[in-house]
Amino acid sequence: MRRLVALLALAVALAAPAAAAAHPLGNFTINRYSRIDLSGDHLYVVYVLDMAEIPTFQARQEGIDATSYARRIAAAVTLRVDGRPRTLRPAGQALAFPPGAGGLRTTRLEVLLEGPHLQKDSLVVYQDNNYKNRIGWSEIVVRAGHGAGVVSSTAPHRSRSDELRAYPKDLLRSPLDVRSADVRFRPGPAPGPPPSLSHGPTLRAPDRVADSGFARLVAHDRLDLPVILGSLAAALFWGAAHALSPGHGKTIVTAYLVGRRGTPLDAALLGLVVTVTHTVGVFALGLVTLALSQFLVPDQLYPWLNLTAGLLVVGVGMAVLRLRIRGWLSARMHARAHAREGAGHHGHHDHHHHHQVPEPGTGLRGLVAVGVSGGLLPCPSALVVLLAAISLHRVAFGLALILAFSAGLALAITGVGLAAVLAKRAFARARVDGALLRALPALSALIILLAGVAMTAQALPKVR
Repeated sequence: MRRLVALLALAVALAAPAAAAAHPLGNFTINRYSRIDLSGDHLYVVYVLDMAEIPTFQARQEGIDATSYARRIAAAVTLRVDGRPRTLRPAGQALAFPPGAGGLRTTRLEVLLEGPHLQKDSLVVYQDNNYKNRIGWSEIVVRAGHGAGVVSSTAPHRSRSDELRAYPKDLLRSPLDVRSADVRFRPGPAPGPPPSLSHGPTLRAPDRVADSGFARLVAHDRLDLPVILGSLAAALFWGAAHALSPGHGKTIVTAYLVGRRGTPLDAALLGLVVTVTHTVGVFALGLVTLALSQFLVPDQLYPWLNLTAGLLVVGVGMAVLRLRIRGWLSARMHARAHAREGAGHHGHHDHHHHHQVPEPGTGLRGLVAVGVSGGLLPCPSALVVLLAAISLHRVAFGLALILAFSAGLALAITGVGLAAVLAKRAFARARVDGALLRALPALSALIILLAGVAMTAQALPKVR
């Protein structure tokens, strides 16, 4: 009894991370920061744009012109003073391309937007509409100086990200999303100096992701056999480590194999499907990034991939639960029929009626669906490696690293599945309460269904 409860507790414990996102998507982000600054009686906005590796890769294919970007940013923000629309015009910009993961570049653009003079206490309403359909950090702060003051504000006075230089680690999965602010200013007696911008070339890219060690492998200064073999081994390790982070269907794999007559071959097949799905997903996102960026951006696909994975898991859970309930009812009917027959024959033993009812399951289709759900969300760092390999003319090396990473991810998930299979066999040999053991397949199917519902519910609000 205790061992069975422990096994179920393990599956439930693994279920908690299943509802969490698998990636913070740091390499995809376009992050925005606005500082509404009243210097004396003159209103300014310091606008900072931080583009991660993948959007920078896309933008640099078309060319990034600081003046054009500054005009575009100014056109997409709105400012109202005491209810009247006012204009913000670019008055300066600083552009830099700090190095990022995998040898790729990032973008940091700072723009000074000049606004009106304030003659009296005024209510300023600011709205940022730049990149509103892209994932990323969005922050607004307020500052006043040189005799001016802030009477009231819906925005804070200090930046939580140091003006997009250092993102709080605990908020990467749920980034700040502030796009508007209402501020009542008290102007100073005279105009103050305009805010200064940073010196772009000295800027360093912020650390957005925790698994960037994998991305660094593609950017070695030289490639000889020891470096290549060591890099492939490291990629294998990073893939396994990544698989053990939240997500990637470990709960579903465990529950699926615990609740059916899973074999080591089933666990290996799941690993193979995860490898193929993850590798194909990286290549597909690479194609979107390189060829279809004008029509579709990769980060907009992630909510749909999350939703697809969730619906797949829901489908598997419903199918497994239905089949196992049907099998349980069939077994009960068979037991009753056998009892009636035994009573009629007064204990005469007939081997013909002692056949074993096969355990229900979804077979190969179920295994494939579970494996696809575990590998459907490609790691953003793998896409960074692919793009970096293209830019460094190391395509073959990049593909080998991605394959090794996917294999490591699959080996970890296979290990989880194999542990579930061996644990199930150990409990089957132990003296465990028969009713609880018979209920285990239905309980595992219920865990799969609940995990799928949680994944779907998380993905739906983000689908656009």
